[in-house]
Amino acid sequence: MANRDFYEVLGVERGANADDIKKAYRKLAMQYHPDRNQGDQKAEQKFKEINEAYDVLKDDQKRAAYDRFGHAAFEQGGAAGAGAGARGFDFGQGFADIFDEMFGDFMGGRRGQGGRGQRGADLRYNLEITLEEAYAGREARIRVPTSVACGVCNGTGAAEGSAPITCPTCRGHGKVRAQQGFFTVERTCPTCHGTGKIIKDPCPACSGSGRVRKEKTLSVSIPQGVEDGTRIRLAGEGEAGIQGGTAGDLYIFIAVKPHPLFQREGPHVHCRVPLPMTAAALGGSVEVPTVDGARAKVTIPAGTQPGHQFRLRAKGMTALHGGQRGDMFIEIMVETPVHLSKRQQDLLREFEAETKTAKKPQSPESEGFFSKVKEFWDDLTQQR
Repeated sequence: MANRDFYEVLGVERGANADDIKKAYRKLAMQYHPDRNQGDQKAEQKFKEINEAYDVLKDDQKRAAYDRFGHAAFEQGGAAGAGAGARGFDFGQGFADIFDEMFGDFMGGRRGQGGRGQRGADLRYNLEITLEEAYAGREARIRVPTSVACGVCNGTGAAEGSAPITCPTCRGHGKVRAQQGFFTVERTCPTCHGTGKIIKDPCPACSGSGRVRKEKTLSVSIPQGVEDGTRIRLAGEGEAGIQGGTAGDLYIFIAVKPHPLFQREGPHVHCRVPLPMTAAALGGSVEVPTVDGARAKVTIPAGTQPGHQFRLRAKGMTALHGGQRGDMFIEIMVETPVHLSKRQQDLLREFEAETKTAKKPQSPESEGFFSKVKEFWDDLTQQR
């Protein structure tokens, strides 16, 4: 019986990309897996067939050979050369890719990283800035204690004149496999701990790890309008990898200090301004600072009440992503005078007496409130 076309087996076009091939394989492998079709010989044969197809098409070199020579590429003496024939493959290897996708991060990272050393750890740095710096942005220089590649062995971990050798246990893959029924169980190589290499003569400066402790100085660009809690990522600025592994990342967490005058709310800025009772009653103007260091003049109309807000457009924070600048809100706090002299107290009593005889109410809010209170008490009296 002639071999079926591998693309036909997986139900994909010849120009399908790696993701399409993997999706098709995963769907079929789940459908025809022997655990779901116990005793079904046809399903078992189909499962082997789709694993055989996937084992070839997932590998760029094998796929190129198959596209050129067909099944003959994997037969003994075939045009693609030898050795790694699809007929002698371990069909559990293909199905292990499903476990790679679902459980790849479980217990120590994704598969397939053998021979490249261990990735360095990510680092966190807390940077505190002022509200003015958040408004304008800045360049900050920070000093980060970290692990960097050893300058003596250039990160290899091997002493001068020597080099890491391929691990004899896993043959450089960084992992070993054991077949259990239809499944292939894969674990980190116990000899090289997943690096794929072993060091017989370790570097004396780093003890074979390929890295040393050092304080690193970095320049960080703080964008305009940055908010409290913003995270900035510097790729590759974390700890150096072990034995030539890739470096981790550095994450800078921004904390904006509380300001004595301003409170931020997104792109807007709020400022509470205390105002003397006389200024609120008679009106006038007041100068207030803005977050950019300038001044703004606010006109106070006569009879301004506590809590009244004035809006200064485009006087707030710089927009983080190039949008319109926020606004500034001035909230008035009318201040009651204290430590009055006898003369001032007499004047206020005279003022109070005249307000009671005025033709129009001069404290409408309080008069309206106490009028409602009186009605409330009268209603209670009538109910009794």
